[in-house]
Amino acid sequence: MSFATKCLGSILMLSSSSLACGSKQDGESGIGGVGSSSGAGTGATATMGIAGSFSLAGSAVAGGTGAVEPGGACQAVTAGAMVQPVFLVFAFDVSGSMGKGDAEWHDQSLKWDPIVAATKSFFSDATSQGLSASLKFFPVAGGDDLSCSAVTYATPDVPMTPLPSAAFAAALDANTPQTEDDWIGGTPTAFAIRGTQEYIAAQRAAAPGRYVTVLVTDGYPQGCGGDADEIATVAEDVASALSNGVETYVIGVANPPVNDAPDVVTNLQQIAVAGGTERAFLIDTGSPTATSAAFLDAIDEIRGAAISCSIEIPQAPDGRAFDKQRVRVTYTTGAASQSELVYDAGCSQPNSWRYDDPLAPRQLILCDASCETVRGDIAASLGIEFACEQVIDIPE
Repeated sequence: MSFATKCLGSILMLSSSSLACGSKQDGESGIGGVGSSSGAGTGATATMGIAGSFSLAGSAVAGGTGAVEPGGACQAVTAGAMVQPVFLVFAFDVSGSMGKGDAEWHDQSLKWDPIVAATKSFFSDATSQGLSASLKFFPVAGGDDLSCSAVTYATPDVPMTPLPSAAFAAALDANTPQTEDDWIGGTPTAFAIRGTQEYIAAQRAAAPGRYVTVLVTDGYPQGCGGDADEIATVAEDVASALSNGVETYVIGVANPPVNDAPDVVTNLQQIAVAGGTERAFLIDTGSPTATSAAFLDAIDEIRGAAISCSIEIPQAPDGRAFDKQRVRVTYTTGAASQSELVYDAGCSQPNSWRYDDPLAPRQLILCDASCETVRGDIAASLGIEFACEQVIDIPE
């Protein structure tokens, strides 16, 4: 059997710049294990984990016009590849209701302390590696002119920082009020969101990637007056952000279950829906241990959901045409058990993927079940193979 016959094409490694078909013995699959790159008997895959959404950069793919040389030899053409980074932009409520103690349901030990403990854990967790985050507290001291201004919140207290990082724990400690008088009144949510979006717009220009806002708050907007104190106004602001490709996740910290404690989180669902994330994560308080665990679970779910399962198809070089019917997608678990995902335009089969547009594809999309599987396996690898032969059938 000739090398050209055995070489099915190139598998793009999503964490390396390029690779080529390696020679191999009969019976070998040509798809290597996690972290393999090139050489005899190896292909390449890339650790997906929670690092971010897949985006293939570069200018080459295999297959199509020009991919087969005279004599029938398959000429493997590879592309540079990268993992598109994910940036979590936190807007964190430090208003008096989080722990001032002026009401029974403003108990610092039941709200602020367990929430901060869980937040510190997330930012220092090794499984957050590959993500980056920023953190901005609201409101700020200095009166309404400062607190009720978007400009105030356009510069984070912790700038965009790769995780894990101790910088967030230090900022949370520095912003933990020490006395009752240190707590600040008001919840200028609309202005915090607007400032956050200004920051994201500037950040994206310098560092492209997938940005999401994470709003952590224990109440409805108040203290700035007029429309700014309406949930609907905040919903409009996050809907505007969504139109620019920025989703908003909401973590609502409920009041403890004590007499006369008002419900100040249910309507936060409206913000989450407008922000494109379907529902708010509402955290019960009353038991610090349970509160901390529930908050951490919510952030972990957001961390996974922030990963996109769409893979951009790069432009082929030198006039070569991308052949949409010569693509394989393989998935390798953390235990190195490998399976091939099935092309299914209707996503009706398990372990399947599809094109965004079968007639003129620009992206490879993991179907929902496949996406959830990959998101749930932090040691997962995904292989994109551009074969030298037709492997899927797409009716025109």
